[in-house]
Amino acid sequence: MANNISPSSSEPEMAQVKSYGATTLVTAEQTTSNTSGAAPNNNAVLTDLDEPDLVALGIQKLEAQNVHWYSYLLTIDFWVVILIGQILSLCITATNTFSSFLSEQGTSIPAIQTIFVYALIFLVYFPTALYKTGGPRKFFQQTWRNSWKYFILSFLDVEGNYFTVLAYRYTNLLSAQLLNFWSIVCVVIISFALLKVRYKWFQIGGILICCGGMGILLASDHITGSNGGPGVNMLKGDLFGLLGATLYGISNVYEEWFVSKRPVYEVLSFLGFFGVIINGVQAAIFDRQAATDATWNGPVAGWLVGYTFAMLIFYSLAPLILRMGSAAFFDISLLTANFWGVIVGVKVFHYVIHFMYPIAFVCIILGLVVYFLAGSVLGDSKKPWLGADQSEGVAGVGTAKLKALNAARNRALADREAGARV
Repeated sequence: MANNISPSSSEPEMAQVKSYGATTLVTAEQTTSNTSGAAPNNNAVLTDLDEPDLVALGIQKLEAQNVHWYSYLLTIDFWVVILIGQILSLCITATNTFSSFLSEQGTSIPAIQTIFVYALIFLVYFPTALYKTGGPRKFFQQTWRNSWKYFILSFLDVEGNYFTVLAYRYTNLLSAQLLNFWSIVCVVIISFALLKVRYKWFQIGGILICCGGMGILLASDHITGSNGGPGVNMLKGDLFGLLGATLYGISNVYEEWFVSKRPVYEVLSFLGFFGVIINGVQAAIFDRQAATDATWNGPVAGWLVGYTFAMLIFYSLAPLILRMGSAAFFDISLLTANFWGVIVGVKVFHYVIHFMYPIAFVCIILGLVVYFLAGSVLGDSKKPWLGADQSEGVAGVGTAKLKALNAARNRALADREAGARV
């Protein structure tokens, strides 16, 4: 594609070609010098583009590929995001198992044990943030204006954890797990209304299939009588569970928005910092007597360490799945945690597995696959709130912006090598 340009001065004029699929920026000298039929030198101009143009070129290149309804399933990204989702489910299973061990020892200190988690997150990611930004002064100069937003994120995360744990004290297991579905509903509604996410029919179908699998699992619990029996105060517990699920849903969407715009080390540094403060205040008010009455010995210390490191892995991987996938996919991936919990329960707590559990697990995995059918090769990594060229986002691991930059640079490298061969 070329433009006919009539120079009005002695300076070489620039012909800007916006169809990135062929060439990009060419000078009039380059255009006129190729009248002999020689191939245009495309490689020289790609390297001169600024980042927004490179991203636009890369996205156009990726989305122009000949895709089928199953195309995303053939990408490495799909299998990575599925794997991360199951690792996160195993982390949830590990934390539930360690919490069960602590409860059996008479140590029920949810706020205090979570303080260790947020403290470790801060100790791991804050030094990284200082190194990346060039020291404390530059770090706070760049981030202090967003600190109140990070406080809200930490508050939602802490209170979501707290009220969900509190719900299990008053209601039964079946009711608490059913209320977890509300988190998925909140994510879909908030993402649609505030972040302009438009779900495809396959995505809605995938979510419903996952929920159906979870329904089979809960039904098997009810059939076998392992739903926890009557709760201490069902209404109170259900209200706590509903509040916890709502806070979880909001915090997951909020975190997806944050990690798409800011570096992960920055988000987790503030999440850990404010999480320690909020949890510390909460523990001082509600967990003082529980800490006094708790059992403190070697096994308890080991289980607290295991719980803390499992949560560190969880919080470290969650931003990646939120970038590569979405908050909705994140929530439905965690539904398999109940299945992994039963597998652990069979070995550790001598549970008897019901035949419907494997069926439920297969349904949930099938739903995760269906979620990504009929999508582009970018999957959910292209976020609508970042603009068509993702200019408002960060070029971090798992983002569409980084994928587009790499695609554009690979295109430039291929053109350079082709030019060298000519």
